[in-house]
Amino acid sequence: MRKKTFAAAALLAAASLSLSACGSGNNDGGDPVAVVSEEPGAEKAATVLDKPFEKPDLVLTDTQGKEYDFRAKTAGRPTLVYFGYTHCPDVCPLTMNNLAVAKKQLPQDQQDKLRIVFVTTDPERDTSAALGTWLKGIDSQVVGLTGDFATIQAGARTLGITIDPPRKDDKGKTVSDHGTQVIAFSPKTDGGYVLYGEDATVDDYTADLPKLIKGENP
Repeated sequence: MRKKTFAAAALLAAASLSLSACGSGNNDGGDPVAVVSEEPGAEKAATVLDKPFEKPDLVLTDTQGKEYDFRAKTAGRPTLVYFGYTHCPDVCPLTMNNLAVAKKQLPQDQQDKLRIVFVTTDPERDTSAALGTWLKGIDSQVVGLTGDFATIQAGARTLGITIDPPRKDDKGKTVSDHGTQVIAFSPKTDGGYVLYGEDATVDDYTADLPKLIKGENP
């Protein structure tokens, strides 16, 4: 397991974050967004960004079929967002389960403050109902969002997360190539100031969530 801390050096068009298709072994680089530099000797899973991301202006549809304005609904709340899809065989369910398990270790009042948002990268198959059914098996309090793919793609891009339209792999199976970062937004500034990669564990989130809820650095 890799456990490293990074600091964003710049938000430049000359750098890149990873793109992967869950279960496909594809790890091609996506459109470049942010430069990160390793902090030698660090033992944390969190990437504390020098320049936080602005919260994306995303208006999508939740699992109840209702309009959900991401920026407005999560304003002033500690928020974690992840882009993935329900048919993913590995990274997406693991990431969401890790977050759900860590959240349950919190006192109830802190659980109530925290918003965990799952935005689908495969909206054609991930309808509101499909998202609701899938998330019910993980944590029914997680906000599941679907909608127009172009809107989702643009919103992810503002956070340095690249997603491609779902495609058929060499076995004819539909897969979604997407960045696997979790972005944490501060309740103090609404800025996306901490990033986690797919190697972040339950223990990592359990240790960090109390600080993230307060808007502190993990």
